[in-house]
Amino acid sequence: MARLLMVLSGLSPLFILWAIRGNSLIPDHYFIGFCALMVLLPNAFLWLRVSTAKRNNDQREVSVGAVDDHRDHLLVYLVIVLLPLYSENISTPRDLAATLAALSFIVFLFWRLNLHYMVFVMFGYRVLTVYPPADGNPLTGKTPYAVITRRTYLSPSEKITAYRLSDTVYLEAG
Repeated sequence: MARLLMVLSGLSPLFILWAIRGNSLIPDHYFIGFCALMVLLPNAFLWLRVSTAKRNNDQREVSVGAVDDHRDHLLVYLVIVLLPLYSENISTPRDLAATLAALSFIVFLFWRLNLHYMVFVMFGYRVLTVYPPADGNPLTGKTPYAVITRRTYLSPSEKITAYRLSDTVYLEAG
């Protein structure tokens, strides 16, 4: 559930654009209300998740092996999500069904590709994919995770303290 709400929070700009644009099929008070709900609820949950992690001191020491900076994900986000769906004209029930199907597919892809942290990019954070160091232990070093940080670079072999937002997403403390 946390990942789904994080994905939806990353789609907030799309719902804001839709609310501004409106459509001819759904009356404004319903459509704008829906868009507002799709902006407020996921972001409130995300804020609550970060606050809870900080309040409960849900910190982990994260060991850095290799690091990838995926700024290209932002370009993918803009080209695949915002531009096509914003320009979609929702004037018939079929248009609405097609748009909702496309949005569902995008949510599924963002979920599967672990792109559920896009909202942090909008607030000046960098999202780095960190691969744990290979230490010979067959149980460690296998799963990459996202570290949300304001820093531009993490050094290999560095250890950082981060709040756990999900099993694969960490927000650097500090």
